[in-house]
Amino acid sequence: MNGLLKLILFLVLCYAGVVLLLALAQTALIFPRWAMSGAVTPLPAGAQELRVARPGGVELVGVDLPGSDPDLPVVLGFGGNAWPADALAAQLRAILPAHRIVVFHYRGYGPSGGRPSAAALKDDALAIHDALAVPEVVAVGLSLGAGPATHLAARRPLAGLVLVTPFDSLRALVQVHYPWVPVRWLLRHRMEVGLDLAQVTVPVALIAAGADTVIPPARTAPLRDRAGKLVFDVTVPGAGHNDLYARAEFAQALRAAMHAIAGEAR
Repeated sequence: MNGLLKLILFLVLCYAGVVLLLALAQTALIFPRWAMSGAVTPLPAGAQELRVARPGGVELVGVDLPGSDPDLPVVLGFGGNAWPADALAAQLRAILPAHRIVVFHYRGYGPSGGRPSAAALKDDALAIHDALAVPEVVAVGLSLGAGPATHLAARRPLAGLVLVTPFDSLRALVQVHYPWVPVRWLLRHRMEVGLDLAQVTVPVALIAAGADTVIPPARTAPLRDRAGKLVFDVTVPGAGHNDLYARAEFAQALRAAMHAIAGEAR
């Protein structure tokens, strides 16, 4: 019996140690700046650098790519947790060449200062939008970017919102991947995309990956009921969370999403 108690105590201590390690490392896991390749994506002619000052001496740095039609809404992109702003801007430009494309490096990423957090990224989205001072913006949030994009759409008069491989709740998503961890009590970073989406009154488009194991369908599905004006909804069969963006179906879906948003606006 004494040996059994020692084994139980050992297992409990191991569990507590692993949970503590995850709790301390959660910022690095959610915002894995260490996973960035460091490669620089060549940008087309006319690319400009934007800067937005934030409290505490933090400066955010962004990429601004002009489009061929200045009358179209500006596409403001919010990428995944390991997606450089220049790479996302170049991909959005290739798919939507007529639109002006603006993408900022998240704080703590690339040349942007500060340290990333869910609350900071959501607040930064509002500041970036206000600094642009343009009449029409369509926010495009991909993966983690669904958090700041939807937060923005719920609080500013946008022209539309496009969500790609989005999740309804960061807490619920983390719980899926770590079901044995008391996420409710330990997670410091909160993004309740579903709650924000319920407050969005502009047209919403949703693009999902059929074989997504990072953000499983169960964590995307609730958003369909939360969107008041869901004008476009497509799932790319067989696509994974990361290989979706290289597929021709993604480019087609994004163009169709923008068209549906424009049609609803008219």
